[in-house]
Amino acid sequence: MLLDQLTSRFGERFSASHALREQHGRGESHHTPAIPDAVIFAETTQEVADIVRLCAAAGVPIIPYGTGTSLEGHLTALQGGVSIDLSRMTKILRISAADLDCTVEAGVTREQLNAHLRDTGLFFPIDPGANASLGGMAATRASGTNAVRYGTMRENVLSLTVVLPSGEIIQTGGRARKSSAGYDLTRLFVGSEGTLGIITEVTLRLYGVPETISAALCSFPSVEQAVAAAISVVQLGIPVARMELMDRGLIDAVNRYSSLSLDVADTLAFEFHGSPAGVAEQVEMVAAIVEENGGRDFAFASTPEERNRLWKARHNAFYAVVSQRPNAKGWSSDVCVPVSELAGCILMTRELLKDCSVPAAILGHVGDGNYHVVFAVDPDNTGELAEVAAINKAMVHHAIAVGGTSTGEHGVGTGKIGYIRREHGSAVDLMGVIKAAIDPKGIMNPGKILPDDAFPSAVEKTRA
Repeated sequence: MLLDQLTSRFGERFSASHALREQHGRGESHHTPAIPDAVIFAETTQEVADIVRLCAAAGVPIIPYGTGTSLEGHLTALQGGVSIDLSRMTKILRISAADLDCTVEAGVTREQLNAHLRDTGLFFPIDPGANASLGGMAATRASGTNAVRYGTMRENVLSLTVVLPSGEIIQTGGRARKSSAGYDLTRLFVGSEGTLGIITEVTLRLYGVPETISAALCSFPSVEQAVAAAISVVQLGIPVARMELMDRGLIDAVNRYSSLSLDVADTLAFEFHGSPAGVAEQVEMVAAIVEENGGRDFAFASTPEERNRLWKARHNAFYAVVSQRPNAKGWSSDVCVPVSELAGCILMTRELLKDCSVPAAILGHVGDGNYHVVFAVDPDNTGELAEVAAINKAMVHHAIAVGGTSTGEHGVGTGKIGYIRREHGSAVDLMGVIKAAIDPKGIMNPGKILPDDAFPSAVEKTRA
């Protein structure tokens, strides 16, 4: 009955082909795929609402899909259901240069938005690496390399249009830069990973393109010295735009993958934004800190082409590590800790990796205490998966113990769901109450973020 209704309503934009369903049941990482029963390409908010209303009446699960770049199993259809693909919702609805904001449909990607803004003197700075959709970035509370200066999606989303599990369409806020009116529903849905509703439009902060941009790379004899330099930059309040750590194993992999010839050493990459005088001052201060911590070869990349090449290599880090083994899949761990704890956490991680049997590398947005380990695993080798899972678990437990989080930017999905109680304790039960109030049938991206015991009644209803 439901399939007939959806076919009648959406025609060729509704598909139950195995290849398309398989594509929509996986992200970029090692997580075991789970394919939906059907895929629908929505083109408007009203169409999303119509799909949700029909699925809700039939008690069928719904999984939102953007560009498929998520890393923690967000897209797996654990209970089957319908994948709603928002990639055709690509309208840039409004740009306000005077107010430094814009409104876009959820399928607009960050690269598409910045290309559109090119002649306005504005840009959107949140850069998770992948050319992700802005709706997906809001849903996972993404950040990336620029977060140390510009913040994350949490700070840069002003309001949302959301389709609730009932099919009702709501607006979570306005364009004012602050408000004391009612609950902050925007922040509730930012990071909800499609478990409370489907984001269809996003209103975002924009920024002026800096007058001067300069980037620099420097090598260190050890990762300890590189991290010490990064912590000093943060503690002195130097407003760098980007500060990225790449260990020597990653540099070696990136050189081969991106045809570069960087010095194979533990490395920090910086980017500086501001006026010519402001950038010069930042560079001078950072160069002195680097020298004090044993850094060498402070090399600049000032032209757009040089900077783009540098950051493209950094963004390709995940694929560079994975490419070291044929048919491997990436497992990217992601924790975030107070900056004062960063050095100890990374050193502990280096110890964990000493006897690791699979290729692995450490990288991170060290300016905000967020670091990753990327592993190249054989998804069919249970021994390897268990080994990496144990390392990942040790990293997460240590991060939480020192006041950090199990995920700084990738989200919970299914991959980090086992740590949510350790991190949040009984507050998880309150999350379950919110979930049950908004989605009583449990149809919105079930099996993500919350463990079953935080949402038992709705889980049982869905399974029935």
